[in-house]
Amino acid sequence: MLKITHRTNPLINLLAILLIAVFFVFLFPGCNTKGESDTKQSTVYDRVIKSGKLRAAYITYPPALMKDTKTGKMSGIFVEALEKAAENMGLKVEWTEEVGWGSQIEGLQTDRYDIVGSPVWANPTRGKLTTLSVPIYFSGIGIYVRSNEKRFVGDWTKINSSEVKIGTIDGETGDLIARTDFPEAKRVSLPQLSDISQLLLEIVNKKSDLAFVEPYFAFEFLKTNKGTLKNIASDHPIRVLGNVYMMKKDEFQLKQALDIALQDLLNSGYIDKLVDKYEPEKGLFYRVAIPYRVAK
Repeated sequence: MLKITHRTNPLINLLAILLIAVFFVFLFPGCNTKGESDTKQSTVYDRVIKSGKLRAAYITYPPALMKDTKTGKMSGIFVEALEKAAENMGLKVEWTEEVGWGSQIEGLQTDRYDIVGSPVWANPTRGKLTTLSVPIYFSGIGIYVRSNEKRFVGDWTKINSSEVKIGTIDGETGDLIARTDFPEAKRVSLPQLSDISQLLLEIVNKKSDLAFVEPYFAFEFLKTNKGTLKNIASDHPIRVLGNVYMMKKDEFQLKQALDIALQDLLNSGYIDKLVDKYEPEKGLFYRVAIPYRVAK
């Protein structure tokens, strides 16, 4: 008897398997090829809530954040505000590492820490690359020059000249102001971790002509360097910037939770009392306006 065998085409078999796989995916869209459910990528918020800890990096920036070199104890407006907000959220702040102005965002992106717990000024670059909290107070940025300087008084456009030297710190907001508002001027840059007082000393020593500095630091500097500098933007600051906490990009759930906790501290007057506690002279900082009014 003649035995007849049927040989199948391997290509047809492959096509059949692919069709079954496609059918399976459409029929069970929640499963992957291993039959496992897709897992949602964990967020910083998820990690913080699970651990009960908020890991905070920082830059020493008085009076918002100060660190005792002997005890390691942290203090300041931003320290106390963050620790109180975290406590009210059922969390504990863990101060992890000191960072530079230019490396803050990189550390957030690589999950070395969850938040920058020292103040950063809300500017367009940070708004694009990170998630920022509500401001807890505002800083008016002055233009500090030598006390006998007359070139720029009443006309800031004269700063935008190749003959003018602006003192900056790499990655700091003053550097951004110099780049965007006065691109023709020369920038005399200091390293990221330089003290703000060094910017002012550079002006006194004629290594630069001016710097964009918060009045608090000029106030402290002029205690021991009386009459050396003046602020030509005292009536109208070159920038008024919110002091905020900075988180990783797209961390909106963490931002919402923190914002609500901070808003509670603002509305209760807790943060105003903190600013009063650490502000050495009235008018160095601008308070956040209360976002409501009483009907009359």
